[in-house]
Amino acid sequence: MTETRVRRRRRLGVAAAAAGLLATLLTAVPAAASPEPGDTPAPRQPVTTAQQEEARRAIRGGEIPGVDEIVHSENVEHLANIPKDALKGTNSDLAFQGKYAFAGNYDGFRIFDISNPRKPRTVTQVLCPGSQNDISVSGNLLFLSTDSSRSDNSCASTTQPATEKSSWEGMKIFDISDIRKPRYVAAVETACGSHTHTLVPERRNVYVYVSSYAPSAAYPDCKPPHDGISIIKVPRQAPQKAAVIDFPVLFPDGGNPGGGTENPDLAETTGCHDLTVLPSKDLAAGACMGDGILFSIKDPEKPKVIDRVQDNVNFAFWHSATFNERADKVVFTDELGGGGGATCNAETGPKRGANGIYEIKGHGDRRSLAFKSYFKIPRHQADTENCVAHNGSLVPVPGRDIMVQAWYQGGVSFWDFTDSSKPKEIGYFERGPISADTLVGGGAWSAYYYNGHVFSNDMVKGFDVLRINDRRTDPAKRVRMRELNVQTQPDYL
Repeated sequence: MTETRVRRRRRLGVAAAAAGLLATLLTAVPAAASPEPGDTPAPRQPVTTAQQEEARRAIRGGEIPGVDEIVHSENVEHLANIPKDALKGTNSDLAFQGKYAFAGNYDGFRIFDISNPRKPRTVTQVLCPGSQNDISVSGNLLFLSTDSSRSDNSCASTTQPATEKSSWEGMKIFDISDIRKPRYVAAVETACGSHTHTLVPERRNVYVYVSSYAPSAAYPDCKPPHDGISIIKVPRQAPQKAAVIDFPVLFPDGGNPGGGTENPDLAETTGCHDLTVLPSKDLAAGACMGDGILFSIKDPEKPKVIDRVQDNVNFAFWHSATFNERADKVVFTDELGGGGGATCNAETGPKRGANGIYEIKGHGDRRSLAFKSYFKIPRHQADTENCVAHNGSLVPVPGRDIMVQAWYQGGVSFWDFTDSSKPKEIGYFERGPISADTLVGGGAWSAYYYNGHVFSNDMVKGFDVLRINDRRTDPAKRVRMRELNVQTQPDYL
């Protein structure tokens, strides 16, 4: 059990662990995943002697937790942790259905029974390598993104150079009608693979918006210009007939050229990293490297861009987006450093590697995005901790705009942006650095609110369950959902 201590700025935390059950694997021999740029787990990187001493001094002085120490605010409980089991790769995104949580991993995916949040248990594990294995579910179907060059589309594939004509990247589809025995039913190759994907579900079909980027003339299936998204149509009753039906161009002018003297980290727009759709409002928001976009999805087969914004001073990489419930705000995240850098420090400051809060003005296709403020966790992290804004969801509180969000080794943050100009943190959970001597990639990839609890997938430490006890968030406990894919944002209230 992880030791915890009382600190002046952080209160006592409690770690809990639960052993995984025997794995049910689709294939017998694991094959390593090959990470692609963006959300890439940082390898062990040496830091300077001065940075090491600074990290140790901060730990000794209580400014940051000790190595692997668990700390959290008084209003947050750590209920459970399940370490990795058969799947040894990097943990990635999460999806939910009924009493189950579906957890992506670069080596496949794992399904948890979360009916007792204090004692989640493993139902099955499926070995199917291919980063990032971004995951979502709809009805009896499970979707898995592959954004690493594979020898073929099977779950027994191996890595191979993307320059090979036979290499495969794209979407995999499973039948989960038997939750203990997921069945692989279809694969769809997409241009530049599938870094992430977003579902637009309808009664008969599921549309899948596939985000990918970083084309190269050397890659046979991923040549520039790559200025849009792939749309896959999946018939629910015949998922084996899934196919790409269009590749709408979102940036006819080529998008943000990136770089420059003011912000040399600014990414060139060569695709999108992530999209969030709000089907009830026929809206979508796209985080597209150097651009943020707002578009209409009245016709899900033909999304239409209605506004586009850039932040060439402080944003380096537009990573993800979240609407508030009234659909008059969007929170965009900046993944400065690609998820592998130590950017939650005084040197980087509060406006880089942060969230950007935008208000939506106007009506219909005349709507536009107006910047209001930035939010970044107020707790500095060590130079050996990768930390930057990452995946989160709304905490469904009527009349308020509250999010829970993962910050890699910055942990999990609860924050309120009801006042767009004055966002503030209201709770947190985090672990101390994995190492005080070396920059080691890890921390919370996703942190999502689902049916009264927060579930977080830590890239290294495993699956965490949290609960926030706070009068500001208590009304959310009454909200119950049958299914949640955070990038397919529901009407929570």
